[in-house]
Amino acid sequence: MAVEKEIRVPDIGDFEDVEVIEVLVSAGDAVEREASLVTIESDKASMEIPSPFSGIIGEVAVSVGERVSEGSLLVRITTSDAEATAEPIAASGDAAAPEVGHPPAPNGESAARSDIATHTSTTKAGEAGTISGSVSAAQPARKIAAPASPPPTPAPAGRIAHASPSVRRFARELGANLDLVPGSGRKGRILKQDVQDFIKRALQQGGTPSPFENVLQVAPARSIDFAEFGEIEITPLNNIRKIAARALHRSWVTIPHVTQFDEADITELEAYRKSQQAEGEKRGVKLTALTFVMKAVVSTLKAFPQFCASLDESGESLILKRYFHIGIAVDTPNGLVVPVVRNVDRKGLFDLAAELAEVSERARNRKLTQADLSGGCFSISSLGGIGGTAFTPIVNAPEVAILGVSRHFLKPVHRGDQFVPRLTLPLSLSYDHRVIDGAAAARFTTKLRDVLSDVRNLVL
Repeated sequence: MAVEKEIRVPDIGDFEDVEVIEVLVSAGDAVEREASLVTIESDKASMEIPSPFSGIIGEVAVSVGERVSEGSLLVRITTSDAEATAEPIAASGDAAAPEVGHPPAPNGESAARSDIATHTSTTKAGEAGTISGSVSAAQPARKIAAPASPPPTPAPAGRIAHASPSVRRFARELGANLDLVPGSGRKGRILKQDVQDFIKRALQQGGTPSPFENVLQVAPARSIDFAEFGEIEITPLNNIRKIAARALHRSWVTIPHVTQFDEADITELEAYRKSQQAEGEKRGVKLTALTFVMKAVVSTLKAFPQFCASLDESGESLILKRYFHIGIAVDTPNGLVVPVVRNVDRKGLFDLAAELAEVSERARNRKLTQADLSGGCFSISSLGGIGGTAFTPIVNAPEVAILGVSRHFLKPVHRGDQFVPRLTLPLSLSYDHRVIDGAAAARFTTKLRDVLSDVRNLVL
């Protein structure tokens, strides 16, 4: 025998006068016990209200944007007599919980609040109005079930994910980007099964991911017609910039970057460099400060071999390199390139200066070969000829560290009972935190600083 029951907002704790942000059923839908009916949101979290019975929705009494409290009527449902006498289930209270590792936001707000807010605004825009109606005997009921999984709806480019807080939390735990997950639920809603299927497909297509593999993906940027705001000019990127952009983006999103800053006193080093200018002119080369930095880096790498390394493909082993090929970032009219100077440890200062000048010239004339750009174990990016006090260079994968060098400056240093001017070189060491700890990075820059402060250390 069919029985009509009213489903009202259950005891939801301290929540009162909360907003309905989603209505998940329509009149005529067949729902199963525990299937979600509506989603409500307070100023602290959101939760789904499940159906305590299986049956056919006769009337939906709320719409998106309305405010409800305990006891407010949500829907009327026609159910069987046996179902109506069964013990009702309690509300799931599926509140969005903060992500592990992140402290609660002020006033107890959930760390997932921004996701919920964005989701709410999208829902309001797309589902305004009251959803109501009556059941027709001639109209077949549309079945709403928690485990139902019709063919997934492809995820539109740049769309905002439509998912419940519990599914969002589940996706975060698996490292899945909901913006890329196709939804099989009503109106493209993403279900837990959709997230599981998405992860399975990713594993099948790319193999088993290593513990260090990037599982976060970036959703496409929103298309903007900038001509609406004024005059524009479109300049296509050249191939060098396109290649560099892809490599830099890949490194930035797959490597957890940290940068250690330090300063080296190069007063004596600069005095020695100037004393060798005459010899350099005889040899037809210019002895630059960068040449000394290259030698100092090699000396430091020998003391800290984990900086001269790469992770293997599994991400479970470190490949230590016993050679010292140093990549040098060169600014060219067509973009940044990083040619590699090989066996820096085996070459003298003048030989390095000559090779550095030669490879830089070939880079500017676009005459580098693939061999010139491969095989590096550590990179240096020097902005000393331009300016700046510090910056965060991006690790040149598959390397695990890169040194940034800024313009040197005079700094007053207290010595004895007075301040004396000392020539100071800013150092910025970016490193892969999966491989290198902060303490090791600080020791590396300290060692490098000591080597640069006394030119005699270069021969040790």
